[in-house]
Amino acid sequence: MKHIGIKGIGTYVPFKIVTNHDLEKKMDTNDEWIRTRTGITQRHFAEGDENVVSMGVKAAQKALDSAGIKAEDLDMILVATATANHRFPSVANQIQRDLGIKGIPTMDLAAACAGFMYGVINAYHFISAGTYKHILVVGTEHLSQLINWEDRTTAVLFGDGAGAAVVSEVSEGKGILSFELGSDGNGGKHLYDNPHIVMNGREVFKFAVRQMPESSMNVIEKAGLQKEDVDFLVPHQANIRIIDAARERLGLPEERVSTTVSRYGNTSAASIPMAIDYELQQGKIKDGDTIVLVGFGGGLTWGAICLVWGK
Repeated sequence: MKHIGIKGIGTYVPFKIVTNHDLEKKMDTNDEWIRTRTGITQRHFAEGDENVVSMGVKAAQKALDSAGIKAEDLDMILVATATANHRFPSVANQIQRDLGIKGIPTMDLAAACAGFMYGVINAYHFISAGTYKHILVVGTEHLSQLINWEDRTTAVLFGDGAGAAVVSEVSEGKGILSFELGSDGNGGKHLYDNPHIVMNGREVFKFAVRQMPESSMNVIEKAGLQKEDVDFLVPHQANIRIIDAARERLGLPEERVSTTVSRYGNTSAASIPMAIDYELQQGKIKDGDTIVLVGFGGGLTWGAICLVWGK
């Protein structure tokens, strides 16, 4: 039996930081309103030549270093993004080019904020089948280009950034234990871009606070575990109220749940790998920990993974 997990992780965030106080000068809002409703205090915006490709490449290089492999060792590249800079070629194809490799398959996945989960599980199956050995999964987003500055309820939420993971075989007792992916096309009307981000916050909130704990419990039970066995939860970083509602339904204390939304805002498909990397740096995720990753996004889409962390 193969043990497959995340062998390396890396992130990149743009240097430009936009605080709530900066937004006060741009639109009808204030720091207290944003913080109390979202938990966000700042976010990063790409500027100049930065885009989903350049951010994704930098995150990918860090993930490769973390995994202890070279770009030439990769067998496939999967990219989750909702903000591609071209309809084609794919972002994955462009990241391949900038990593200086060719010949391997590359493709983008469109599952909005749940995209990273879709990418990791696709990689898991390719490796389980023996088709490939090392797969790079990248979540990269340039959401600031989709912001409608006339809509203060959504304009304050989003940031830019990238997170990447190398999915490979890991040591015995480590890796992915269970997963769940799903979608409901009837909910697409509640969160979409046209051309700016349009969101029915009430409906998305109701969906998220129901789906995140439900999916989390599903993967915990599929793994043959109890919720008390979970050492750490990494939810999609959309809104602190959604995270808190899900955390309370799971009965987890605050110190066992990632809340990087205050630093980065909602970075869609990049949020979960960015949160993993941050919590590793803070020492909150440790080798051998049982962790649950859970995300939701436009579509509506969702996904969850239960895994034991480690190489």
